[in-house]
Amino acid sequence: MLSLSLLLKKKSASHLMAQSFRLFENYDEFAGIFLGARFFNLRRCLEIKELQINEEIREKEVRLVDDEGNQLGVVSRNQAIDLAISKKLDLVNVAPNAKPPVCRIMDYGKYRYEQEKKEKEARKKQKVINVKELRFSPNIEDHDLNTKANRAIDFLKNGDRVKVSVRFRGREMGHTDLGREVLDKFYDLISEYGVVDKKPKMEGRSLVMFLSERKDSDKSDN
Repeated sequence: MLSLSLLLKKKSASHLMAQSFRLFENYDEFAGIFLGARFFNLRRCLEIKELQINEEIREKEVRLVDDEGNQLGVVSRNQAIDLAISKKLDLVNVAPNAKPPVCRIMDYGKYRYEQEKKEKEARKKQKVINVKELRFSPNIEDHDLNTKANRAIDFLKNGDRVKVSVRFRGREMGHTDLGREVLDKFYDLISEYGVVDKKPKMEGRSLVMFLSERKDSDKSDN
């Protein structure tokens, strides 16, 4: 079994994490040893698919691209690794399915860091849509319905999705048509700001409708 000191000499930091994990019986033991290191979000790092680097590359010949993007043609794996070592970089198999595989000389640790950074930026740009729920009875007064509609408009302006529920009790279940009339009236009040993205449907004892923000294209169609 390879020792940690030997792994430190031969592998990049990200690859070391995956290799070292195999030396321990469980994740908690591994995490405890690296607790003081700067490996944040450790479990996620281990789950990311690793590219083959350096000695992990088994093919005898590779199509080589150097660290400046120059095509160096087909060379032996050992020659490619020696060139990467001379530049204090890694040989990375970036296209394993090609014949021969395409390998690039790069700083693999820096590459992984940049990939993580791009993923974080992409997640920041993703807008989280919350679902807000408004509930009322089929006998709701007009004043209360207007109040609920104003709240829904605020939610829609904020980009939230709105779930509107009309709850039926006892004998009211025999008059679900009243609930549909209330939802129609409710939609008329908010139609300038929202559209129905899920038509009214019974869910248990409730008639449920979903609304989402009206986009500019929706307004032109209105």
